Order: sequence, then structure tokens, then C-alpha cells
Amino acid sequence: MKLLEERIKQDGIAVNEHILKVDSFINHQIDPGLMQEMGNDIADHFKGRGITKIATIESSGIAPALMVSIAMGVPLIILKKQPSKILNQDLYQTVVTSFTKETNYELTLSKKYISANDHVLIVDDFLANGEAATATLRLLRMSHATIAGFAVLIEKSFQPGHEKLTSQGIEVYALAQIMKLSENYIEFA
Repeated sequence: MKLLEERIKQDGIAVNEHILKVDSFINHQIDPGLMQEMGNDIADHFKGRGITKIATIESSGIAPALMVSIAMGVPLIILKKQPSKILNQDLYQTVVTSFTKETNYELTLSKKYISANDHVLIVDDFLANGEAATATLRLLRMSHATIAGFAVLIEKSFQPGHEKLTSQGIEVYALAQIMKLSENYIEFA
């Protein structure tokens, strides 16, 4: 998506070969017009595929996933990273290792909001190593829901996430693909 690539060039900060900061328009401060355009693009790509739910992990995936959810007219499920005092029974759970936070956390999905009848599109802000994405797949597969695909705003193509998903038969749709990243340098596919 040219619009996103231009915004990354304008306002993104390449910190090093692994870190791209887009916090001024995607995941700390959000540009709602851009977010809506990206949500519409993803919804258009996956329209007509019988999607019944959108799923994302809190918190940076919520904004793009909500925009896709609105555009498709289906509910959004937010997978929780922190244990909840009220969500403590009838859960699907799995452990995720976060590259950026250098920690493990338990990802949680309430059985109340997912079933084998659901056809789910996963939406997130970044795809890099694919740990969060594969954990999301594990949770959804526990419920016997089917997976429509994985949509991401920014894919770091030089990291193994894309291959992890496609090797499991999951379609990956990325709005911007970064082939190379280094301090103050971004190269798109």
C-alpha cells in the first residue's frame, strides 16, 4: 500500500536492523484516517471469504483490527496478554515469547467468544519473527475455528514470520513489506 509506505518514509524511524518505530501514527499515537484506509484495504482483500470474526492481540493490533472489523461488519476478538480477574474459566491459553519486550506472556482467549463455526481473519500491526502470530493460530485451532488468513500492516520480510505462517498454509497479506532495515534506512520490497 503506497499510502502506508509513504507515511513510513516520512514519519517512521529506523532505529537499527530490527526496530522500526511507527509510534507517531500507528501504535502510540494513531492517525485515524490512515488507519481507516488500511482497514478498508484489508477488508477489500479478504471480502467474500465468509469471515465471521476478526482476531488480534492487545494492544497495538486493536486499532487496525477494529477498522477491518467495522469495514467487514463482523465482531472483533481481542486476545489478552495479562490474566484477568473476571476471565478465569473456560479459556484457551498458550505461552508467547515477545522479541521486542524480551519476555514470555500467557495469551488468553475466552471460549465464550469463539467456536468451531467461526472463520477468523487475524490482524496485527507487525509481522517479524511470527511468535505472536503462531500463538494466535494455536489458540484459534484449540477452538477448532478455521483461519481465513493473516493481515498485517508492516511485515519485516527479512525475518522468519512470513515463512512460519505460509508453511502452515496461512495466507499472509501485508500492506508494507520491508526487505532491509538499518539505522536511518528502510528498503521496501
